[in-house]
Amino acid sequence: MHNPAITVLMPAYNASRYIHEAINSVLAQSFTNFELLIVNDGSTDDTLAVIISFNDARIRVINQANKGVASALNNGLQHAQAPYIARFDADDICYRDRLQVQYDFITAHPDYSIVGSAADYVDVDGEYVFTHQPAAYSSAEIRQLSYKVCPFIHSGVFYEKDVVINAGGYNEHAYTFEDHFLWANILKTEKACNLPQPLIKVRLNPESITIDEKWRTINFRKIKYAALNSLTITEADGQKLSQIGKKQHSPRIKEGAYYALLGKKHLWNNYQPQKARKNLIRTLSISPLHIKNYLLLLLSFLPEKFLRGFYHSTKTNYGLGKVKLPITLLNNKSLNYGS
Repeated sequence: MHNPAITVLMPAYNASRYIHEAINSVLAQSFTNFELLIVNDGSTDDTLAVIISFNDARIRVINQANKGVASALNNGLQHAQAPYIARFDADDICYRDRLQVQYDFITAHPDYSIVGSAADYVDVDGEYVFTHQPAAYSSAEIRQLSYKVCPFIHSGVFYEKDVVINAGGYNEHAYTFEDHFLWANILKTEKACNLPQPLIKVRLNPESITIDEKWRTINFRKIKYAALNSLTITEADGQKLSQIGKKQHSPRIKEGAYYALLGKKHLWNNYQPQKARKNLIRTLSISPLHIKNYLLLLLSFLPEKFLRGFYHSTKTNYGLGKVKLPITLLNNKSLNYGS
């Protein structure tokens, strides 16, 4: 495709179970002037076969040996034909107007380089779990966030290609937080915002390389946050992170983290205590030494009103104290994301 306005950049590794639905959701976009650039990161399943089963000239495929998501994204950035990048993951789902909404915003506000959004989270079967609203919306609010808070859902972010390339792209030592590390560097000089409308569905699944932060080791978190605080990371630290991460790739750990996360979300974000208990019992059967999950199981028997009060009184406060913007404001032309 010649001169696309947007490159939808999708890294894929062993995503054959989900990638057909992901590709369909991109091809069905109301905005049509895009290319879908898929970087097949050495998949060993039927991922490539699913990709090539589509007959659409907007799809381009790059095959590389398995080097990880940061390498795949950097490779894709070098081959992207459009000035704007819409990041997207091979197990997620785009809402039909996702590209149109973000393209309209960034072209109407050329001083912005990055546009994120809210997201609906679904489970491995595509069932709704909860809606994630960003920790901050305006550029000023985003800059006030703690360095420990990632400001965007990576799979739903939309940005100027040259801004990311000029910043050096994704750091391949920042294992599992290459996006967070990138934003921390870029946001020192660039304007960004989050739109309150969910534009994608993010799929939680136990096959993902990313797991609940609380299931990471203390040493992993120590290295990660030191890197984000200093905005530097060494190759040696990257290797340590990778080694720790690979030890946690076992189905037991990943499934335990998955069911624990579902349990928490059905308790705190989308109160369905029976679903919360079902998932917490599953994670305890896998990892019975995670003591906090016993407490969550007990809390699931308490009334929703009490739980909401308990959650808000114990939730970590990063100092913003902002009121969440209602979704209807997305269509309000007077909304000032720069304030």
